Amino acid sequence: MKSWQNLQQAVVGWRMILRGEAGWQEQFRLTAPGLAMALVLFYVFAFLAVLLASFEVGVPTLGGFVEIMLIQSLWLIALLIGIFGARFVMRGGNALLPVLIPGIYAMIAYLILGSLLSLILGILLPLLWAALAFLLYRLGRVAADWNPAGSATFALLTVVLLVGMPMTLYMLATSFLPAA
Repeated sequence: MKSWQNLQQAVVGWRMILRGEAGWQEQFRLTAPGLAMALVLFYVFAFLAVLLASFEVGVPTLGGFVEIMLIQSLWLIALLIGIFGARFVMRGGNALLPVLIPGIYAMIAYLILGSLLSLILGILLPLLWAALAFLLYRLGRVAADWNPAGSATFALLTVVLLVGMPMTLYMLATSFLPAA
């Protein structure tokens, strides 16, 4: 029940971030337990996305499931690289959790919408990427108080890594497999 409440509060918090309203921090638990809850929710929805995809492509083996979950973890790594990349560009050490925790909830929304959209009308995924970039841009402006260049760096770096890392790893992995 508490996890459902955290999701509802995250939606309200994101609305406040998008509108630039004060007090959005109260909607997220910007603590270590809040980070743990966001991570648990991310992996729950990643698991559900794998289940949803298995209806179309088949149930993965245990090894395949572990690989898929590792690939989903790359999204969180992309988010962290985006945060630290923007912090490097901005030459500032803003607090990590006010950007990371709402960012994880944005990744959950991306995971849900991306899973549904790829099954229904995959050609619209670039629109979802643009929407995620806008969300992350607003997050950088509101949560980290970065200027437009720093927020754009954060948003673009994160989305490029988010989209490109799994594809790059897939291409690298298949290039080392023996030809059949």
